[in-house]
Amino acid sequence: MAIDRTAAAHAIDAFLRALGRDSAVEPDLVGTGGRVADAFAELCAGYVVDTKSLLASSMMPTKNGGLVIVRDVPVVTTCPHHLLHATGTATVAVQARERLVGLGALAALVDAHARRLTLQERIGEGVVADIEHVLEPEWAACRIVLVHGCMIARGERAVGSRVETIAVRGASSPKALAVVHGALGVGA
Repeated sequence: MAIDRTAAAHAIDAFLRALGRDSAVEPDLVGTGGRVADAFAELCAGYVVDTKSLLASSMMPTKNGGLVIVRDVPVVTTCPHHLLHATGTATVAVQARERLVGLGALAALVDAHARRLTLQERIGEGVVADIEHVLEPEWAACRIVLVHGCMIARGERAVGSRVETIAVRGASSPKALAVVHGALGVGA
């Protein structure tokens, strides 16, 4: 579904009026509706990305497989419950068999899953599901560590807290899971 920025801007202006603020009168709020609409269009840009095609377009064969780890991928996402942002990083690890993918594609994959109104857990699950589907690796894993605006700015006001999630597919033995945890830096 296409984003109607004009309707979104009007809705934000109405929301501000409902909070007792008037963007037509208060100089600091003039144009806020449009800026918020533009910001959320960018924050929700992941909905239009075909993530499997993103991976497939940079896929290449390999004879040696190998472990690929991409660390500190920036993550910006929006909580669907409060529409507040969560920021942090992701680590993606793939134990390849016969297919590799460009490293930038892994970062773009994380970004495409994050730029949605979504839960942190769903980002990692989407990343590893796409990797498993397209690359058919021995295993794939994604560790995401985020600071959630909803935990800091409201309710708990848990400043300094970080939320960590790990999604893994294909590694089921204790030995394989130990390799995955080492690759992701779990416990480090």
